[in-house]
Amino acid sequence: MKKLALLFITLLLLAGCAQNTAGLRVDGKSQKVLFGDNVLGSRLIVDDIATVEKNGRNRGIVTVSSKYKADLRIQYRFYWYDDSGLEVNSKPSAWRQDIIRGFESRTFSEVSINPEGTQFRVQIRESDN
Repeated sequence: MKKLALLFITLLLLAGCAQNTAGLRVDGKSQKVLFGDNVLGSRLIVDDIATVEKNGRNRGIVTVSSKYKADLRIQYRFYWYDDSGLEVNSKPSAWRQDIIRGFESRTFSEVSINPEGTQFRVQIRESDN
């Protein structure tokens, strides 16, 4: 019983140290948008999700619009998957920062480094700074 309690406490401590990545998740293949942050979800609309192939590489493109009057400081990151749904990048790319001005539309895109990357997912979250 003590081991189980110790394991539970350890998991709680680790969960408390985890970086907050709540926000929006955009799946390029299924065209689904998942909202993990209701505030950000009420301020952004995902207008378009597309994958374009050029020179043997795929580019993921996501267009979002702000429904909010003030600036939104956000971070976003792309993840790439093969046809089987397995992640092809050995490590995720760094979070990129951007500012979406009030009622502005912005397009985020990235080209897959790995030629086997055919599907993508984008995570968008509010920036702390």
